[in-house]
Amino acid sequence: MLPVSIQVRQALGKLVLPALLLLSVGVMIAGQVEKRATEKARMAVAGTLAPLWNMVSHARAGVADVSNGIRQARHLSEENSRLEAENATLRRWYDVAVSLARENDALKTELHWVPEPVPSFVTGRVVADSGGIYARAVLLVAGTQSGIQTGNVALAANGLAGRVTEVGPHAARVLLITDISSRLPVMLESSHAPAIMVGDNSETPRLLYYPQDTRPLEGERVVTGDQAGAFPAGIPVGTVHYTHPGTPVVQPFARLNQLTMLRVFDFRQAEIEPPGAPGHVPLTHPSHRPLALPFKTLLSPGQEG
Repeated sequence: MLPVSIQVRQALGKLVLPALLLLSVGVMIAGQVEKRATEKARMAVAGTLAPLWNMVSHARAGVADVSNGIRQARHLSEENSRLEAENATLRRWYDVAVSLARENDALKTELHWVPEPVPSFVTGRVVADSGGIYARAVLLVAGTQSGIQTGNVALAANGLAGRVTEVGPHAARVLLITDISSRLPVMLESSHAPAIMVGDNSETPRLLYYPQDTRPLEGERVVTGDQAGAFPAGIPVGTVHYTHPGTPVVQPFARLNQLTMLRVFDFRQAEIEPPGAPGHVPLTHPSHRPLALPFKTLLSPGQEG
């Protein structure tokens, strides 16, 4: 092999790119002039290289399958470890719950506990978001023939959803707690401070009119209050969240944008009638009133003295 000087190699290096460009242009021109011959040549090259590309693609697919298998095996191992730890935690909480349930039953037995009346309820399917005059309301396939009345409380699987505002023979409309017309007395569960939850047509109702010396805490549970008897106390509503400093809102437990079923409770049937006023004695008719005699007349003659 003859030695090539540096100048010649530099000149050849500079000519490679123009030569390749001229070759590309020549191939394009030849392909336009002799389309049939060009197509035959292209197909011949493709047929020759097809087995090679097939082998390469199969090898790459095999490598990808092996890599995915290793990744899935590692993921399954991690998932199995996580599930085992979660199962152990749930088992401990199950034991605690069983112990507390037995203790609760024993205490109720010793205290002669009288259970509260259980409210009746009806379960209905949400067929459409039909607000009518409301922006946030749903329609249920259940009405007066099912026992639903205006003012009944609607609960989702996780918490409070709303209240029945309109009812017909076979359908009822439930005003959701996120509607701008919704005003709900609530209570902060940690501090037992009352407040008002006001809907604004967003996913998170605002929390207003809470005591100035009680600031709602981030993540604090919110339940219904018994102010004015609008709702029964203690129904879970959501948790406190701050979108901006000093602006607490409530993140509802219920997924109000994905409602499929609702339970409608009639808590008024479970209300307890209070007794009469203290010291109130019903009056009897004078003709039925027993005759008042002196104490001495109630004794026999032999007992006097």
